[in-house]
Order: sequence, then C-alpha cells, then structure tokens
Amino acid sequence: MAAAAVDSAMEVVPALAEEAAPEAAGLSCLVNLPGEVLEYILCSGSLTAADIGRVSSTCRRLRELCQSSGKVWKEQFRVRWPSLMKHYSPTDYVNWLEEYKVRQKAGLEARKIVASFSKRFFSEHVPCNGFSDIENLEGPEIFFEDELVCILNMEGRKALTWKYYAKKILYYLRQQKILNNLKAFLQQPDDYESYLEGAVYIDQYCNPLSDISLKDIQAQIDSIVELVCKTLRGINSRHPSLAFKAGESSMIMEIELQSQVLDAMNYVLYDQLKFKGNRMDYYNALNLYMHQVLIRRTGIPISMSLLYLTIARQLGVPLEPVNFPSHFLLRWCQGAEGASLDIFDYIYIDAFGKGKQLTVKECEYLIGQHVTAALYGVVNVKKVLQRMVGNLLSLGKREGIDQSYQLLRDSLDLYLAMYPDQVQLLLLQARLYFHLGIWPEKVLDILQHIQTLDPGQHGAVGYLVQHTLEHIERKKEEVGVEVKLRSHEKHRDVCYSIGLIMKHKRYGYNCVIYGWDPTCMMGHEWIRNMNVHSLPHGHHQPFYNVLVEDGSCRYAAQENLEYNVEPQEISHPDVGRYFSEFTGTHYIPNAELEIRYPEDLESVYETVQNIYSAKKEDVE
Repeated sequence: MAAAAVDSAMEVVPALAEEAAPEAAGLSCLVNLPGEVLEYILCSGSLTAADIGRVSSTCRRLRELCQSSGKVWKEQFRVRWPSLMKHYSPTDYVNWLEEYKVRQKAGLEARKIVASFSKRFFSEHVPCNGFSDIENLEGPEIFFEDELVCILNMEGRKALTWKYYAKKILYYLRQQKILNNLKAFLQQPDDYESYLEGAVYIDQYCNPLSDISLKDIQAQIDSIVELVCKTLRGINSRHPSLAFKAGESSMIMEIELQSQVLDAMNYVLYDQLKFKGNRMDYYNALNLYMHQVLIRRTGIPISMSLLYLTIARQLGVPLEPVNFPSHFLLRWCQGAEGASLDIFDYIYIDAFGKGKQLTVKECEYLIGQHVTAALYGVVNVKKVLQRMVGNLLSLGKREGIDQSYQLLRDSLDLYLAMYPDQVQLLLLQARLYFHLGIWPEKVLDILQHIQTLDPGQHGAVGYLVQHTLEHIERKKEEVGVEVKLRSHEKHRDVCYSIGLIMKHKRYGYNCVIYGWDPTCMMGHEWIRNMNVHSLPHGHHQPFYNVLVEDGSCRYAAQENLEYNVEPQEISHPDVGRYFSEFTGTHYIPNAELEIRYPEDLESVYETVQNIYSAKKEDVE
C-alpha cells in the first residue's frame, strides 16, 4: 500500500513542478502523505534543483519540507557534488540551499575562466597572467577546485583543451595552498619532529593532482605497525610496545626491548613486505615521494629512513636521523641516558640496506671515505627536508624530455620556501623562468632581491634585467598571428596536415602533427648538429612540429614521416593545448590552432577518408 502511495505521488510531483499551482490535480493527495514518504519522494533523485524550487512554492507543507537547511536540499547538493560532502561535519548547521547556489556560481565562473585560457594564452606554455585572475576569485576555493576536477573527469576523448587548462589551473591552485601549509609547518619550534608530515608536504607539492594526504599515508604506516606488533608478539608477548595506543609517543628505554622491536621491523619490512632500496633505478624522483615508496615498496636512503624512523618511534624506539654524506642513516643510542656520549655510543642503521646495523668504521666503509664526527650528528626536520628537496633539485637539473622543467621548478620553489635568500638558487630560478619565457614580472622581482642580497651579482643581474625588459616590450608589440594557407604557392610541397597521426620511419615513434613549415626554420647550428644535410632533400623540404608519445616535442623532416596505418591516441601532456578532440583516426585542432592553419582540417578529412577507409575496405 505504501509503495503504491509513493508511486502515485511520484507521478504527481512532475505535474506540480510543471504547473506550480496549488489547484493542480493530485496536490491534496500528495500533501496528505506522511512526512517521511514525502521526504523520500523529494530525495529520490528524479527531481532537479529547479523542480524542488517550484515544488516548494506550491504550499506551506512542501515549503517546510524543502527548507534551505533540510534533508531535501542536502540531498540535492550531495547528488550533484558528492566529493564535497567530506568537507562538512554531520553536527554543523548548513544552509544547503545557499551552499548549492554558491557552488553553482563557482562552477560557472570556473568554466568561464577555463574557456578563456586557450584564446588568451595559446602561445604561452605557462599561462602566468591568468593565474592572477584566479587568485582574485570570490567564494570558497574548494568549490572552484571541485569544478576543475569535474572537467578533468569528463568522459571520452573530447574537451581536451578544457581539460588541459583545467589541469594547469588546478595544479597552480593546489601548489599555492600546499606551499603556504609548508611555510607554516616550517615555523614550528626546532623540537617539533614530525619528519613524515614535512615529507608529505614535499610529496604533495610535486604531485598536486594526486590524492595524497598525511592521514592516508599514516594509515598505511599504521597497518605496517600492526604487522610488526603481530611479529613482536611472537618474540615477546609481554613487550610494552604492544600496549601502546594509536597516537601515543612513549619511548622504551631498555636496549634489549628496543632490539626486539627492530628485529620485528626488519622481518616485516624486508622479508614479509619485501621493501628494498632501489638500486636499479636510483635516480628516479618517485623514490623520494612517500606515497610512492609505500606503493612501490622501494626508495632511496632518505625516504626509506623516514619510513623506518616513523615506524620505530611509534613502537617506542627513539631513532634519530643522521645527515650522513652520500647515504642517509639513522642512529640508535646504546649509551646510558644522561651520560656524555660520542659517535661510538651509537649503532647506525641503514634502512636502504635492509635495516643493517653499522659501526662507525662500517659507515665510513659504506661511502668509501673518512668523515668528521660532526657528520654523525642528528639533524632537525628542516635539514632533513632540505636534503630531500636537494635530491629533487639534482634530478630536476638533469637533462630530460620534459621541456617545461616542472621538477626543477617545483624543487626550486620548495628549496626557496625553506631558504629564501639562497642567491645561487634565486639566480637559477630567474634564468629558468627567462629561458622558458614565463613570469617576466616575477623574474624582475627575483633579480631585484638578488641585487639586494649580493651586489656582486650585478653582471648577471644586469644582463637578465635588460633581456627581460626587452621580452616584455616585444610581447606588447606582438600583433595578430601567422596564418599558413595550404593553397599558397610556397606551401605546395607540404604533404601532411595538423592533427594527423604519423610514424617516424627511422626511429619508429608515433606522433601527432601540430605545426609545419615549408622549409626548415631552425638555425644553422641546429641543422648541423641534427645532421640535416645528410637527408636526401636536406633542409629544403617541409618540416613538422610533432608531439611524440614519449612526451617530447620534435621537429621532423617530411621525408622521415609516414602515415600511421594503426592510429592511436598520443599520450603527451600538451595534446590539449592544440587539439580539442581525438576521433579515433586523427585529432581535431582547437579554435586557436585552426586559426593558424585554416585549410588543414579539410585536408585531414580527405586523408583520413583515403587512407583509413581504403584500409578498412582491404580488410573486409
């Protein structure tokens, strides 16, 4: 009977939503239903927010059921934006109707900004000036971020340009938030020893689009601690560490009891869970990110040591970090509490080497050199983070295919957040921004700061100031865009079009064309270095800008390219900068790229029809 009443009422609601009149048929039947049934109907998911608004205006009873802080509007908000519910406490009073309106407005504003970025910043790899617009947005930042995530999660191979800029904006927003959190963390007293928290901030900053939190990482470590406790129980069922509660920071003073914990840890980490130092791929940034260390169960000395240290301290063993040269270590005190200790009163633990316990002499043998006693000393959180970021900085300086130097930029940001007056790193940051052609105004601010810190740098500073000002002036003078028409006589030898999936004849890589020149437009040095003169047609042939599947951008001669008979998506971070959609056979240029190559799309359609349709007929 109740089910029938609900079904009947569900048929009445749309009519009410349409007519919104108290006299509408079925109204008396609807409002006479029990409140729980009415609420169930209104929260069923079949009504939109507009429907709820119209229904609530029909009579007092429905208006009361649809009150702004009630369950109906809460359900509307939850169904529309489920990921935001974690930000609300069940005990808080929330005006859900108002929250709905604010989130809706933030979403519209976010889409408006994302849609504008391609037109405004197509020629810039980093849309620096656009970020200042975002910083001035009104309303909760989490709403704006949530809309960006919604754009990124859009299904299918369309809206590639929207996703490209939504990703850049989200990357910037989250990094600013994380950097502010890190700076606040660094203001803690020196005795604040949350090494894991600091390492997680570094991880988050370098991976702002990943869902990384201290809470989740701590939960994974807690699960390892539980395994260690299980093993420890087999060694000593009355061990005091077994009585520790989550969050306690008690320390065990007896060496024998501490040794039992370390034995259990070594068994669980290295034998049971198979953690190990990453000797095969040592110079990989993933080895420094704590969430990756836990997923991949491998790392380098400093990241493995932080994991080992965190587990040991939770179980009452007061290990300490040692900033040992070339190989980060932990130390374990063997002396009596309060006694005068030297470096020989400690055992040194190599977490990278499966928890091996070392003497002073063995530590020196490990790195192949004698070191002073000072290098065996304990270091605070800031020094540990400095070393982690220093490792990332070294990796970022290595040449690679990432032409945006994202890791180098991120590690410089982190290092300068900790040590803002490092002149050489400030100069490196200014040079990097200048090289990439980004943040010209920020470059001038950095250079002014360097000049204040070290007037002896006036030569390098003066050079960069001059060329940065020239860059700013050139940007002001830029007018229009270069349009390349395939029908023009000088382009008669161009065979391929933007958006086509190609294959390199010599190197075999897959790529997509995003630009072309009728002849090679690179300088003489590049032509000589790339041995272009050895090609049958030399540099007097069309050359193509291509995005390669390995993430690189290359400039390829026409004679080295051929159609890819089995076209596939090109996994390149800049695809969305130039293309709006992948059709399965080719990419469709976005509005900005099409302006520059207005006749290419028609040529692409002809090529696709001739190449892939013919192939399909042959298969049949």
